[in-house]
Amino acid sequence: MSTSDRGVASFFKHADEADAAKGPCPARIGPNAVIQTGQALASRYGSGVARLIYEAAGLARYLGNPPHAMIDEREPKALFTALRQALPAQEADHVLTDAGLRTANYVVENRIPPRARKLLPKLPSALASRLLVSAIARHAWTFVGSGHFEGRVRGWRKPVVTLSIKANPLATPGCPWHGAVFQGLFATLTATHVAVVHPRCQARGDDCCEWTIKAATAPRPLVRKSREAAIDRPDREGRRSPASR
Repeated sequence: MSTSDRGVASFFKHADEADAAKGPCPARIGPNAVIQTGQALASRYGSGVARLIYEAAGLARYLGNPPHAMIDEREPKALFTALRQALPAQEADHVLTDAGLRTANYVVENRIPPRARKLLPKLPSALASRLLVSAIARHAWTFVGSGHFEGRVRGWRKPVVTLSIKANPLATPGCPWHGAVFQGLFATLTATHVAVVHPRCQARGDDCCEWTIKAATAPRPLVRKSREAAIDRPDREGRRSPASR
């Protein structure tokens, strides 16, 4: 199914309708990359560290007055760069992953119409994935800025989603922010435990950023594991647990 299908896209016509009416603005991007990164930073390191990193990025003005409209794509790029310069790579990735998950949660709660939030998780994952990719493609200009987004879904029994951004303005090594956004959206709206793989990354020398998303085996509950271990483990006198008799 093409991601430009107007019938599918219209299912989400209320999502971001006010912004969509303005049309895509060159080199502008949605504010959540800045807002949610600030919240993730403050949550992990405190407001003092968040302020220092925002100041280094030239974005201190947003700390007490977060943006509510589209912003210059160079602003979140500067914030991501300042973050990676201030923190060890692994810690920076943790913050960007948290920010991506927060962004996905915001999008689900505020940009996906209530009827879509209720219906999508009840649909077969292949259909839900196609609807979601279509919606993402329709509103891609809000997170790719000057880049170019493409999305497709292959297969019906075991759907595989491929998303790509050429000239990604927010590319960082491994792109943890993008990966977490896609993880959160697809896990929530397709009701599937998903695995997100990033085989190509512009920040690592590839020609674009690409993600592959498919169903993954959910981990077994720890409570169940503990119970099974208790059943199989003999007590000090060599007797089996009563649950195993």
